[in-house]
Amino acid sequence: MRDARAVPPAIDLPALNAQLRALDARARVERAAQLLPGPQILSSSFGAQAAVSLHLVNSVLPGIPVVLIDTGYLFPETYRFADQLAARLRLDLRIYRPEASPAWIEARHGKLWEQGAAGIERYNRIHKVEPMQRALAELGAGTWFAGLRRTQARTRAAIEPVERLGPGRYKVHPLFDWSDRDVYEYLKRHELPYHPLWERGYVSIGDWHTTRPLGEAGDDAEGTRFFGLQRECGLHLIGAGR
Repeated sequence: MRDARAVPPAIDLPALNAQLRALDARARVERAAQLLPGPQILSSSFGAQAAVSLHLVNSVLPGIPVVLIDTGYLFPETYRFADQLAARLRLDLRIYRPEASPAWIEARHGKLWEQGAAGIERYNRIHKVEPMQRALAELGAGTWFAGLRRTQARTRAAIEPVERLGPGRYKVHPLFDWSDRDVYEYLKRHELPYHPLWERGYVSIGDWHTTRPLGEAGDDAEGTRFFGLQRECGLHLIGAGR
């Protein structure tokens, strides 16, 4: 992995994005790793199609730390899926959790996810955003790879291959322009699994208490999370717009 001290301080972000748009996903990871500061990390929720980014990035950057935010409320299937993929792909899995236990947080604040939009926002700050910020800081991450795609949600429709999160830190989306078909073909080609809840209609998988399958939530995939009140949990808004 490239040493951050060897990277020039000024990066022409529009030029880099233009360059990466013209490459395939694997080449994007390779080029970003060459040009952007280290250390590099990869985040994953181990959701419906997570095996793609885990396999792709780890094959280019073997042993890259993989950050999973364990809220304490993931589906049992998600924990087992994480174990399965971590063993199969030989991932360097780093688990980050809220500073207090879920039971202690509930004792202090009640079931925040039942307290409307404001409660959900507070829940996400405590259970997801703060642990991710801590992971970035403790791992000294200069480049953060994530599996976001434009087709996943309206809030992601304009993402670019690379965004600047702040001084000396960048976020890379190698799959930003992939379709569901691209994902399916990659999984099939490499004999990788979907999340086990995929077959039960779960197209976006987070915590058990705020995730619904299609059908229960109507036909809108974005409505399957957070009772339709919002789509993003805040993890991928860290540093946005800087």
